[in-house]
Amino acid sequence: MKSWIDTPPVWLFGLAGLAWVQANLWHFGLSLRGAGGGGVISLLSGLLIGGGVILILLAVVEMRRQKTTVHPHGEPSHLVQSGIFKRSRNPIYLGDCLLLLGLVLRFDAVLSLALLPLFVWVLERRFIIPEEKKLRRQFRADWARYEQKTRRWL
Repeated sequence: MKSWIDTPPVWLFGLAGLAWVQANLWHFGLSLRGAGGGGVISLLSGLLIGGGVILILLAVVEMRRQKTTVHPHGEPSHLVQSGIFKRSRNPIYLGDCLLLLGLVLRFDAVLSLALLPLFVWVLERRFIIPEEKKLRRQFRADWARYEQKTRRWL
């Protein structure tokens, strides 16, 4: 099994920490809250953070209900296609992205908006592609049908 440090939450909190540092030490006078937009940005960040948490919780509950692993490097016992997994093959990763974007907005870390595409790239290369290969080998026909009818992200 791979190290616990190579997991999406570690990447998420690491990048969120970088965004916080950027907002507090290297903001270069840039702000999304200028000209009275603070209330809108605060609302949007709260909605993104809340939405991310809800997506993650819905996915974890469904995976637990199906009695399969939540750990990205674990061995799945079932191909979960119900609940939130009917809408997205990766609702936890989508929730992680919403959380990061919400935190970047909450911190007013304008320059850290560039961390979101980096995070998506890391998630795809380090977790999604290897997981999909594993699921494809283990669940063959079921995976092929699921992959055809359910998008990777949205």
